[in-house]
Order: sequence, then C-alpha cells, then structure tokens
Amino acid sequence: MKNSTRKIFVAFPLAIVMGLFFSGAFAFDAANVPKKKQTTIGLYLDAKEAYGMAEREKILFLDVRTRAEVNFLGMPTIADANVPYMEMDAMYSWNEKKGVFKLESNSDFVAEVEKRLKAKEMNKSDSIILICRSGKRSAKAANLLAKAGYGKVYSVVDGYEGDMAKSGENAGRRAINGWKNADLPWSYKLDKDKMYFN
Repeated sequence: MKNSTRKIFVAFPLAIVMGLFFSGAFAFDAANVPKKKQTTIGLYLDAKEAYGMAEREKILFLDVRTRAEVNFLGMPTIADANVPYMEMDAMYSWNEKKGVFKLESNSDFVAEVEKRLKAKEMNKSDSIILICRSGKRSAKAANLLAKAGYGKVYSVVDGYEGDMAKSGENAGRRAINGWKNADLPWSYKLDKDKMYFN
C-alpha cells in the first residue's frame, strides 16, 4: 500500500472523530439530567465540556448567578459576563421553606443577553452557554431565552460550585462536580466590563 493511501485511511477516520467532537456531539447526555435541571431545548454540558466548547468555538458564555455570588465566590475567567437571572429581593425577604433569602427574577435578563450578544457581533442563532451555582437557575434562564427565540442555549448541569454531597465526609457540601471542583480557571478578581450594573 502506498504511503499516501495509508495517510488517507488514517486521516479520514480521524477527521470524522474530530468533527463529532467539535460539533458538540459529545455534549452531556440529556437522559442523565435531573428534572429540575432540564430545559425545553435540551442542550446540556458539564463544566469540563463547557470549558472545552468555550475554548474552541465562538460562543457567548454567561454566568447567571447573582452579583453577590459572583462578588464573594468569584467566576469563571472565560465567562463573557455576569447577567443575573435572579437577584436578591430588594427588601431581603426570608424564604421560610428553604431557609434562605428570597430571590426575584431579573426583568432585564433577556435585554441584557441581547446587549451582550450584539457586543460580540452574534445573534439569536449562535451558541450561548449559561452557568449558575448548580444547574437549576441556568436551566430556567435557558427556558426564558428559548421563549424569546434563542435556539442554541446550553445549560451547564453541574454549575460553578457543583452538586451537594448527600453522604460521606463532604455531606452537605458542594463537593461532587462543578466548575471549581473540576479545577477549571476561575478568579475572585472581577473584570468591571463583565459586570451587571442595571
């Protein structure tokens, strides 16, 4: 067999595998997504997949946690912006059932996403990655964007901090998965241009 023919036999299967990888064919399996984290579009990534996609494709990567979370816990360094899906209740009302302060929807969310898209010369048909603490708010935010006509919105199912361990020495802690636990790049130092001020 000639050397050039061998190269074709090796290069062709490699091209197929690379094409699958870069097209997002290895995205998080939707069958494994808990109901509270499911979206109407059904596009999911885990933190490592989100990082890989953001590194190789033109996407808009948004951290949808509250400004307080970003301020005190840092954010992924490759995120384009913090656009909170929800914010702390202005009156700091208490949620008795959950034992936390109440959050309220950010009425400016969709408009701010549109602004961030335009700044990157992108549109509603381009890919958007959303990350929150553990994948629930990002799913709700993805659903809101889907209603507004966005077609390729990915939710990071394990979020920035990850899921909570139910047993063992880390019980009650977010130590299972997520951006920080995967040792992906993040920082406490925030870029003012990426922050939300409305």
